[in-house]
Amino acid sequence: MEKAWKEACAGGPAPSSVLIPPGTYMAFPPILFGGPCKGPVEIKATGATIKAPPELARFKSDSWIAVQYINKLTMTGGTFDGQGQETWKSKKCSDTAQTCQVPVNIRFSYVKNSLLKDITSLNSKYFHINILGCDNTIVDHLTIFAPDKSINTDGMHIGRTNGLNITNSKIQTGDDCISFGDGSKNIHVERLTCGPGHGVSIGSLGKYANEQPVDGIWIKNCTMERTTNGVRIKTWPNSPPGVATNIHFEDIIMNNVENPILIDQQYCPHNTCKKGAPSRVKISNVSFKKIRGTSATKVALRIVCNQGLPCDNIEVSGINLTYKGGGGAISECSHVKPRVVGQNIPPACPGAPHHRAV
Repeated sequence: MEKAWKEACAGGPAPSSVLIPPGTYMAFPPILFGGPCKGPVEIKATGATIKAPPELARFKSDSWIAVQYINKLTMTGGTFDGQGQETWKSKKCSDTAQTCQVPVNIRFSYVKNSLLKDITSLNSKYFHINILGCDNTIVDHLTIFAPDKSINTDGMHIGRTNGLNITNSKIQTGDDCISFGDGSKNIHVERLTCGPGHGVSIGSLGKYANEQPVDGIWIKNCTMERTTNGVRIKTWPNSPPGVATNIHFEDIIMNNVENPILIDQQYCPHNTCKKGAPSRVKISNVSFKKIRGTSATKVALRIVCNQGLPCDNIEVSGINLTYKGGGGAISECSHVKPRVVGQNIPPACPGAPHHRAV
């Protein structure tokens, strides 16, 4: 594959292509599709299943397949099976381990003005797909699968990318379906089915110094199925300054979802952080609109902000989340005064000012 890639990449300025014929192949790491290329390149893998070796010892880098520094790439088709089952069982690679380097299935870095379509990622040892610096790119009909007990198998992690559209995709995995890191800007996700998994997460943010702002995320017309969170924003306590703004969740269906709506500025997994000081990530201009379905937890809407740096301009409208347990669903809010529009179930942030729906 790499030899064919080098020839295609050097072939421009006319478009070139790399064809991976239908069939099943074992591909040993590391695999690099690197640019810059002299012209547009297409990788066609329709009907091909490419498998990684199951042994973690064969991997000496942070990715199985790396695609980087390419302008105008089209990548269509292909099933990429990370065969991560043995890695998930390893105590060295547990959720809290710090000593285990585990590869991402496919790492896209600085792939710009591109189209990624009809790609399937299975059983990644770690994150399925990592997207960094992939400005003005379309991801369409992506399929991701790993069992719900697989460790750290985020479907797609995005960072430092401006202009990304993700549509018509299905993600079932053991961690976040999609997570947004710092520097995520102007990103639209529509018609995503997520679950099982941990939902769609902005963050975690504030773990490191000098993180870039998150600005402009739209999650619309999506379905969450039996996820441990629905849509959430999470920031670390005792964090450096940061910004998360212009974030919108709309037309979301929740089916038996824990924590359907969540802002958590005290995110601290495994008690690994200092909670004494608040998060200094400023959250503003966030809306939750037309989110409906069933909550698996009594608290269906939870917005926990900071006393010293409260969330600003938060809007809640058209929420209808039912809880089948006793007493119905409730909401919990702190250090936030959201704009609550119309009737919401459960009542959003009791005591917050209400506005009529227009």
